[in-house]
Parts: sequence; structure tokens; C-alpha cells
Amino acid sequence: MRSNRRLRWATIPIAATLVVVLAGCTQVQLRGFLPGDPSTTNHTDRITGLWVNSWLVLLAVGIVTWGLIIWAAVVYRRRKGQTGLPVQLRYNLPIEIFYTIVPLILVLGFFAFTARDQAAIESPIEDPDVNIEVYGKRWGWDFNYLNEGPGGDGVYFEGIQAQETDTEDTIDYDQLPVLYLPVGKSVQINLETRDVAHSFWVVDFLYKKDTIPGKTNFMFFTPLETGTFMGKCAELCGEYHALMLFQVKVVEQEEYDDYIDSLAEAGQTGTLGAEYITNQNQPGTEAPERE
Repeated sequence: MRSNRRLRWATIPIAATLVVVLAGCTQVQLRGFLPGDPSTTNHTDRITGLWVNSWLVLLAVGIVTWGLIIWAAVVYRRRKGQTGLPVQLRYNLPIEIFYTIVPLILVLGFFAFTARDQAAIESPIEDPDVNIEVYGKRWGWDFNYLNEGPGGDGVYFEGIQAQETDTEDTIDYDQLPVLYLPVGKSVQINLETRDVAHSFWVVDFLYKKDTIPGKTNFMFFTPLETGTFMGKCAELCGEYHALMLFQVKVVEQEEYDDYIDSLAEAGQTGTLGAEYITNQNQPGTEAPERE
């Protein structure tokens, strides 16, 4: 009875401390220090939830583990005057079952929640509002807006690598490749590469995917917040990998339509497709025969 009362009094300050700590957390801290804002796309809240909840579980496991280590070190420390070794146990079946079953449950739980969220994020959109083909290249990006422009033949934007300015460690943001997306519209992005493997990463979207030679990868999402978001290549691809930057502008439908019209008026109709691939080792490409 007395031990239960002591335990109750011990938990009160711990609970009060947790309440104060959590109440003082900013939105950035509550989101696990992830970049961007809540609901940037229809997937970001799901990704944030998986990240934060995983860390909470891991922190709880860490606290219990370190608590048991410290408790064992204090309670079973060698006292003054003690000699010899303590009683040696060959095994302890309950403890062995505990430290086998609990990690197994944790691993299965992480796997189940990750598989659930990944399936939702990777689920194809049956009829996307916008279909864009993205080509990564050393060290820039080309964007093909499919089914847009005159006759629905598409329009394109040809990008270059980030241009460094005279000021040390700065770039000219006005010359970065820009991908325009309409807010609130479902988007399918077809990811291709003209040479080596790259990775298409919009930082605030909390998701990235590689562009692989000879393979088309896809991303499906709906941007929910207007604004300008930084993107970069997240796969080391050569000397100027750090300058393989781009921007994503999520705008209202009217502004998006005006941008598509501006590309058409500039003569950038059609698409910059596979005919510009520089990788000669694509699957299906035969080596030249020796004469």
C-alpha cells in the first residue's frame, strides 16, 4: 500500500513536467523539426505523423532502456566490504521472452504503419488534373507539361544549372528552373533522366524519388498551399551536383494557365523527350559492331 502511494506521488511531478514541456513546444518542434508547413500537399501530414510518432515510440523505448540500465547499475552495485562475484544466472526465461517479443512487436508495428502510409502515397491517380514529365540532366531540369498548349501537344521549359554570383556561396535564383503547379489540383509527375541517376526532391513536400536510366518513376500528389518551394537533386550525380537546383511555384489556376500560354507564345511547344538522352548505355541499346 505504501509503495503504491509513493509511486503515485512520484508520477505526479513527472506528468506535470511532460505537460509543461509539451505545452511549450512550437509548431516546428511538434512537427519533428521537419521543413515546410502543415498540409503543404495532401501527403505531408501523413509523412509528418509517421515521423513524429516513430520518434515518440523510440524515445519511450530509450527512456525505459536507459532507466533499466541506470537502475541495475545503482541497485546491484558492489557495496563496501563485498567480495567475490554475485550469483550467476544461466538464463531468465521471462526476461528473455520480454526482450525478444517487445522488439519484434516494435519492428512489425513500424513496418505496418510505414507500409500503410507508403501505399497511400504511392497510390496512382486515375485521372490526374496535371501530367508533367520531368527530365533530370547534369546539372539542370527540363519540364514537359503534357496535354497542354496548342492541340494538347504539350509545352516545355528547358532549365540550366544554378548560376553562381560574384558574391561568395550565393546563386542567382532568378535563373533557376521553375516548375509551375496549380493549387488544389491532382498532379502526376513522370520522372526520367537524360544521363545518370538523379533524385527529384521538393524539400517542403517531404518526399523525393530517383530518376533511373531506362526506368520511369512516378510521383502523385495534390499541392494544397500556394507559394515558392525549393527543390534539388538528392543523388550525387557529378561535379556540379550541388548546383542542380530548381523551384516549384504553386499558383492559382488562372496564373498557371497564363504561364502555359506564355510558353506556347514563346514557341516552346511540344516536348523535350527521349531523343535528347545522352546516356548511350540505356537498356536495349546495342554496342556497335567492330568491322
